[in-house]
Amino acid sequence: MAGVAGRYPNGTYHGNITLLEYPRFCTLQTCDLTLASFDYRPTLAGNALIAGIFAIFIFGQIFYGIKHKIWGYMGAILFGLFLECLGYIARVMIYNNPFNHNMFLMYLILLTIAPAFLTAGIYLCLARIVIVYGEHLSRFLPRTYTFIFCTCDFVSLVLQGAGGGIASTSNTTSGTNLGKNLMLAGLVFQVVSLVLFAICCGEFGYRVLQNKGNRNPKHTLVCSSTIFKAFLWGLFIASLTITIRSTYRCVELAGGFQGELFRSDEPMFMILEAVMIVIATACLTFLHPGEAFQGAWHEATFNYFPANGSDKNERSSSDEENGNVELINVSGFKK
Repeated sequence: MAGVAGRYPNGTYHGNITLLEYPRFCTLQTCDLTLASFDYRPTLAGNALIAGIFAIFIFGQIFYGIKHKIWGYMGAILFGLFLECLGYIARVMIYNNPFNHNMFLMYLILLTIAPAFLTAGIYLCLARIVIVYGEHLSRFLPRTYTFIFCTCDFVSLVLQGAGGGIASTSNTTSGTNLGKNLMLAGLVFQVVSLVLFAICCGEFGYRVLQNKGNRNPKHTLVCSSTIFKAFLWGLFIASLTITIRSTYRCVELAGGFQGELFRSDEPMFMILEAVMIVIATACLTFLHPGEAFQGAWHEATFNYFPANGSDKNERSSSDEENGNVELINVSGFKK
């Protein structure tokens, strides 16, 4: 043993050659944090608290999901919360052993991909919001929104997951950089998808406001209720906070795993990652669509794969009933 192993500010190393080549064998007594994944030990109380909050939200999602039998939404949000909880447990483990590379990879991959499942839950809500306000007010068919944004979410998830897998198994700098770049591409795609989602929601909201007297009369009480309006604000806040978080992670990963933002700035991480996702999941849990739709969630259903021509006929009939005779073609656009 040649004393404590580590790296000097000028980039040169000192200490036991075995520990320098295999930092996983390091301990806090034998190596300094320059050989760990971070230049700090993650805050024990803060990360444990965040993990506990997500665990509470998991029980909340199970309660509301079973109560209202909204399985798709529950499954997406539950899986995201489960990954978030495990990711922060991994950070707690890193506090105990900053040189535990497996826990680092667990934290990195799980917290990177978890919000993709949360956005999937958000995307599932838009189609039903369109139906309760009136399909005739929408530029696209309800299922078109679901297909487009859930596909975008899947692509984002695949890119992030593939990048995390490559980064975790690579033994070369080029391989690690490839994994990092794939994760970054997935995050950028997620941000673009969220911005496009916001544009579509804003455009539909504008149409609703411009046609107050031409909304779906069947769900007037639902749409005018306080809980439903609060739910819409909750979706907006959740989408905004996830966008802020994903933008931050893009900047963080763009600097690389050795960048100062990634390695050294835990306060920024706790604010722009942890707090943002806590706010988002709080909105998605306490302003649950089952409560907001007041039983209309299952009524506001639609066919993902309608029989040829049937969807067009159904939409035409619905439009006539609401005083709107514009035809909608099967592709999802108004003629």
